[in-house]
Amino acid sequence: MAQDSSKADFWETRYEGNVIPWDAGRSPASLAAYAKTLPRDTRVLVPGCGSGYEVALFAEAGMDVVAIDFSEGAIRRARATVPAHADRFVLADFFAFDAADGFDVMYERAFLCALPRRLWPDYAARTARIIRPGGRIAGFWFFDDNERGPPFGISAPALDTLMGGAFTRTEDQAVEDSIPVFQGKERWQVWQRQ
Repeated sequence: MAQDSSKADFWETRYEGNVIPWDAGRSPASLAAYAKTLPRDTRVLVPGCGSGYEVALFAEAGMDVVAIDFSEGAIRRARATVPAHADRFVLADFFAFDAADGFDVMYERAFLCALPRRLWPDYAARTARIIRPGGRIAGFWFFDDNERGPPFGISAPALDTLMGGAFTRTEDQAVEDSIPVFQGKERWQVWQRQ
């Protein structure tokens, strides 16, 4: 089994074995409340989409949502979980897919913490390129000092350093409905592109 979470094979083995403890089986309450504040034509990216519950939430609110994952197993699962929006799930690598049109919002949950820390600067740079000025990253951030992962936790100062060059944090709240693996270590935050 591949042990590098930057490789699709790592995730394929998890989807094939149905070992997906990050799958909440629903959209989080904080996201549902936030989505209600967005205009209907908001262009949304969901990277590392997993089972895709959030894609249905955005799509049914009238938003132009694109969900990507580089795991074929994840895309198959998402299309089966959310068949009414199967066309919104695309097999693609976050660091290489065509994002020329840019996005107004990127949804973050368990994507950054799934990446090895060596890729975090690339995540921040790529995000700054594909989020339109004034756009936002909205979602859940995993705060922990664990050395092993995934999930790879981050500290609040490290997240400020990582995102602070191109984004400003505009919201920061405790999360009441975390999945067990993130319980007590997750915060809802919104970061606005400068």
